[in-house]
Amino acid sequence: MQQDRLSLLRPQEAAPINRARYSVALATSESEIQEAQALRYQVFGEEMGARLALQSAAMGLDIDRFDVFCSHLLVRDNIGHEVVGTYRILTPDGAAACGGYYSESEFDLSRLQAIRTEMVEVGRSCVHPAHRSGAVVSLLWSGLVAFMQEHRHRYLMGCASISMADGGRQAASLHKSLCHNHCAPAEWRVFPRCPLPLAGLDAASVASVPPLLKGYLRVGAYICGEPAWDADFNTADLFLLLSMEKMNPRYARHFGLD
Repeated sequence: MQQDRLSLLRPQEAAPINRARYSVALATSESEIQEAQALRYQVFGEEMGARLALQSAAMGLDIDRFDVFCSHLLVRDNIGHEVVGTYRILTPDGAAACGGYYSESEFDLSRLQAIRTEMVEVGRSCVHPAHRSGAVVSLLWSGLVAFMQEHRHRYLMGCASISMADGGRQAASLHKSLCHNHCAPAEWRVFPRCPLPLAGLDAASVASVPPLLKGYLRVGAYICGEPAWDADFNTADLFLLLSMEKMNPRYARHFGLD
């Protein structure tokens, strides 16, 4: 891995944000990145049964070609000192260097071309099952917002995953119920490369909103189109886009952006 592409903040900017038991900072070494990849393997590979790259999975790690171009945000348990939450961050420069965004494997992003140089992609978000509290998720968001503010990036994008264990009914229901109030304007619409057959799925049932998706919508993110099916993770993914300038004022104040 190339160290100069792993920590996009200067060392003095990577100081942890402390909140009692947990702290958040960018990874500054390959060993820290491997801690994040081990947590990802535990959550995605072991817990969710995702199909991960065989070579890395044999080492108990989730590694793909994007990792070396990303910054890796870590929440660490200050008592046990292990990494218990992570997000990876791909900047416009990182995306250009590796040939595109991860999301482009699932969606046609042509309509976002005008803002492409200002978009940061986040993904591979996960939290250790013993630490799935509001504190860990809040720290991950604080770290993301601090990163966006420091580097003056205007748009945050990523995918919120919905389990396909029920054949896609939950995803269809959520798309139908949420798009009315959270749908992106036409110029920000994206198109799934492997769309769910929404017309053939029962969308009448009421589905609970997954925590990650709920968090995105609370801060003011748009749902930018129909969900895509991710066969490797067996999830339906909704593409979300957040304008930092239009973040919900309540959360902007909470993260110190007002």
